[in-house]
Amino acid sequence: LGFCLAVTLVALLNGQTSVAVKYPAIPPELAVVLLFVFMSIVGMLEGMQIAFFAVAKLPASERGTSFFGRKTCELLFKGNGQNLPGFMIGRQLTVVCSFFLVGSFTSLTIEPGTGENIFGVSDSAQSFLNWGFQGAVITTILASISWQLAASAYPIAFLNLPFTYILLVIALFLEWTGLCSGAWVLARIQKSVTGMQYDEVYIGTPEERMANNHADKAMTTAQDVGHLAGGGFAGHLAGSHDALDGPIQSRDAIDEAA
Repeated sequence: LGFCLAVTLVALLNGQTSVAVKYPAIPPELAVVLLFVFMSIVGMLEGMQIAFFAVAKLPASERGTSFFGRKTCELLFKGNGQNLPGFMIGRQLTVVCSFFLVGSFTSLTIEPGTGENIFGVSDSAQSFLNWGFQGAVITTILASISWQLAASAYPIAFLNLPFTYILLVIALFLEWTGLCSGAWVLARIQKSVTGMQYDEVYIGTPEERMANNHADKAMTTAQDVGHLAGGGFAGHLAGSHDALDGPIQSRDAIDEAA
């Protein structure tokens, strides 16, 4: 990671990346700042999807502990539950656009054999770096995995950030524009073709599982949030409807039904 960052930052400051060709008006120093800004935006969106699915299993009273945390959850889970998959669509559109820009910041334009090889590496090594290997490493670690791990361990803290609410609004607006509305159609076609059913069809309702001594695990912030292998990677509660078709069933509704 350190080597990849060094290669990218030196190339940016020397004007040896694609951004200097595509956007010559951007000075090198600003290009460095924009690189980390766009990676932070992508990282936030990566972490938000983990945090959102983690708190979907918690009682509504435990989903947000600050003003922005409560506002985020109210917007995300209100109505018929379509805002969660709607966020996923808008999020993906934002991530793709951001990665197009990040690619310009991390791709090198150094011609091997001209004596300008970065750090004086061989021509073959320079040719390899021109493929963008360093950009893949940087974005994978700094704009994706590290944010996902943090959000899995601290989803409530992620929800409480004001940037989370702002990015949620932006993602929902992008989904509202209809640019990727075909995703809804394809998802419903896939459901019809594959014959997908709710979890209750395969494993029974929460009440039926309780009667058979196979009740769902009780989800609380104290037990299931705050661990790197915690709720962020566990998905929805078994038996809860998918957000594509209806409201996300909270722990409160299951307890009341029981």
